[in-house]
Formats: sequence, structure tokens, C-alpha cells
Amino acid sequence: MDNSVKNKKIYEDIVEHIKSMVECGELKKGDKLPTERKLAEKLNVSRASIREAMRSLEVIGLIECRQGSGNYIKDDFENLFLEPLSIMFMLEKGSPLDIYELREVLELSTIMLSAARISDEDLEKLKNIKDEFRKTDQEKNSALIDKDFHYTIVKAADNPLITNLLNIISDLMDEFITYSRKNILECEENREKLLTLHERIYEAISERDGYKAYKVMKEHFDLIKEYAMLKK
Repeated sequence: MDNSVKNKKIYEDIVEHIKSMVECGELKKGDKLPTERKLAEKLNVSRASIREAMRSLEVIGLIECRQGSGNYIKDDFENLFLEPLSIMFMLEKGSPLDIYELREVLELSTIMLSAARISDEDLEKLKNIKDEFRKTDQEKNSALIDKDFHYTIVKAADNPLITNLLNIISDLMDEFITYSRKNILECEENREKLLTLHERIYEAISERDGYKAYKVMKEHFDLIKEYAMLKK
């Protein structure tokens, strides 16, 4: 076998070994990797192969090299797996109906978890957002408050994978909220409907009643579908 091919296979194996250590929890965010010498001895490979693997891991964003200190697992290494999804969403932007369905699946699937897991601090934050929603009469502010209300609920589920998915689609979500509110509020009476639905969602979550919260959130999405998604 050609040495260049053999060496390539070795460093690729090292890369996969390090990635598997992250996946199984042996290496965590911020952990320092063993020195080149120790890794070479442990894996029975040359230090040149270790260096090549480290360069590859740094390029793909899994590790960072700190001058004079060594190689470390990055604190935000999950972006390595999430950024390709973000790019996919940007390229395949989808129709408003596509985004509506994605948001409905995400929020309805999450709200029962949020009702059970929301912290007192987040519940207080949600109450303040709900109260601010009622007070403001500027649509630009209302749209931002609306977004903050729904983001707080999703994040209250305390599931980092769900939160990361929310972060990936945040631009699409922001655009969708603006789009749907514009269409819904063409009918003046819908402003009060939206405010009341958000207050009922908060009440259900404050009661830790996941099923009730789910039902009210479903009403909210039915309103969006009726006035925004079916609008010609």
C-alpha cells in the first residue's frame, strides 16, 4: 500500500477515535486532550499522524489549539453537528406553510415538557413577557415580545437538543412570526384573541398543566392556520 494512503487512513482513524470519545462522554466540553506523545503511545501510531489528526479536528471545529497549553475540546463543539442543518434550512427555505408545520411540531411537542420542567425564574420571566404583551400598542414591539414568549416556553423544556434546533431555525421562526402576525392582525378583533391565547397559555403552564397548555397552544396554531396560512 502507498504510504500516503496508509498515513491518511491512520489519521482518519484517529479523528474517528476522538469523535467517538466525545460521543460517549469520555471527553466533554473544555476537556484537555492528552499530549501528542501520550496519544501516539496509547493508539500505537506516529506523532506525525496525531498532528495531522489534530489539524483536521481543529479545521472541522471540534477542538481548539491553545498556544503553549495544548489541545482542548471546544466549549461549543455541538455547532459542528448543527451548522450543516442551519445551512440546509437557509438553502431550502420552504414556504410559510412548511415553516408553520415545523413550528407547530416543535412547540406542541415541547410545551408539555415545558409545563412540567419550567423553573420559577423562567415562569416569572414568562409572566413579565405576558404582561408586557398586554401593555404595548406598537406592533414592532409586539412581534418581538411574541417571539420572546414562545422562545421562553421552548427553552423551559430544558432539553439542549430542542434548544439547539430552535437556534438553528431562529431566523425562519422570526420571519414566520412577523409574516403570520401581519396577516392575522388585518382582522382587528384578532389582536385580543392573540393576547387572550397567550395569557391562557401562561396560566396553564403556571398551573403545571401540560395537557391544558397543549390544548391552548393548539388553539393558537389553529388561529394562525385560519387567518395566516389559508390567506390567499
